[in-house]
Amino acid sequence: MTQDTTNKKTDLFENRPVSRAVLTLCIPTVLSSLVMVLYNLADTFFVGLLNDPVQTAAVTLAAPVLLAFNAVNNLFGVGASSMMSRALGMKDYETVRKSSVFGFYCSVFSGLLFSLLTAVCLNPLLRLLGAGGENRAATADYLFWTVILGAAPSILNVVLAYLVRAEGSALHASIGTMSGCFLNIVLDPLFILPGGFGMGAAGAGLATFLSNCAACLYFALLLLVKRGKTYVSVDFRRFTFRKKIASGVFSVGVPAMIQNLLNVTGMTVLNNFTTAFGDPAVAAMGIAQKLAMIPMQVGLGLSQGVMPLIGYTYSSRRVRRMKQSVFFTAALSLGVMLLITAGYLLFAGPLIRAFMKNAEVVDYGVRLLRGLSLAQPFLCIDFLAVGVFQACGMGSKALVFAFLRKIVLEIPALLLLNWLFPLYGLAYAQLCAEIVLATAAVLVLVRLFSRLEKDRDSAAVEIPRAS
Repeated sequence: MTQDTTNKKTDLFENRPVSRAVLTLCIPTVLSSLVMVLYNLADTFFVGLLNDPVQTAAVTLAAPVLLAFNAVNNLFGVGASSMMSRALGMKDYETVRKSSVFGFYCSVFSGLLFSLLTAVCLNPLLRLLGAGGENRAATADYLFWTVILGAAPSILNVVLAYLVRAEGSALHASIGTMSGCFLNIVLDPLFILPGGFGMGAAGAGLATFLSNCAACLYFALLLLVKRGKTYVSVDFRRFTFRKKIASGVFSVGVPAMIQNLLNVTGMTVLNNFTTAFGDPAVAAMGIAQKLAMIPMQVGLGLSQGVMPLIGYTYSSRRVRRMKQSVFFTAALSLGVMLLITAGYLLFAGPLIRAFMKNAEVVDYGVRLLRGLSLAQPFLCIDFLAVGVFQACGMGSKALVFAFLRKIVLEIPALLLLNWLFPLYGLAYAQLCAEIVLATAAVLVLVRLFSRLEKDRDSAAVEIPRAS
């Protein structure tokens, strides 16, 4: 790679005004996150047009398995991209390349393993998810396309987006992700509705599988075209389990993976509680959760988008620029979240009815959506803090927050609130957890910046290594 190309890549991290640098990285990431939500909503929307709660329940019950893909995405996507950004800040370009190769091939292997385990353990998995009776067959059909055949392309396209974004190419990462999402939205009505192939939930799964394959193809072509002009490599000759690479990826990736597995556990507990109230309640919870994913993905997109800038400034000891990046992102994220939350509180009814006209589903869904939406402003601060820890290689701190969120706070709140206010109390468990975590996030970030500034001002003390 030429020196001129290298300078262009580092200009974003070193010289561009903080607000412009953050927006350059975050806007494409948020847009791709929103498009991903749209394609998730498309599954629910087009399946909902069948006006069959059983089909909608199947998509909802399978959601924890698809969310589990993020465990692998986080392990090798977040882990490798964090390692790449920190290595870029230290001008260690060979480590950048080897980290991307490590993340790529490990994600391919993990996707294939995921498919195999799901195929072998399908029946007990369906019982664990709460699928039974009428919705069991529909859930199994959906899992066939999205997991048994689709795990590898689904995981790989997300990990590749992380790797491309790590060197500042947020736009290309987002185009790759969005290309698959738009294709999914186009294919959904063709495969789901009676006017097309009439496959129901299985058709939604097939559309998802094909769209993920298309996204992988985009990234393959991108890396071919940019060969010699990118630090992202898939050259197997650079693959290594050398301690520097593996530990650098796993120190962030393993806590991020555990964090996601805890999220899957929380969603599974929530869905199992909801199934006790019947398919209409499950369908309503599924619609409310998909709508709540919109603000959640905005917050997640902002926190993930700014990670390369934070990792770079942290490793290159540009503490003031790092602090400004975090504060600007926090203000932007909180403002957007408050607007979306207000909209959900006011227009919950029309939003639920857009997905299903069933009166019972709408009645459940309105109250559930309002409860879920209240957590979002607090959630964005929690996400940003975790993003800072992951970008800086402080995986243990991110893990502590994940453990507090699900095990200490949210799951006990689900148990208590469902007992006090059956079904509707479930929607407020996340709010209870996130109020505590947002407060803790602010305190921990203030202490972190205070420590980094002291270390910067003292020639005798180095910036603390990643925990």
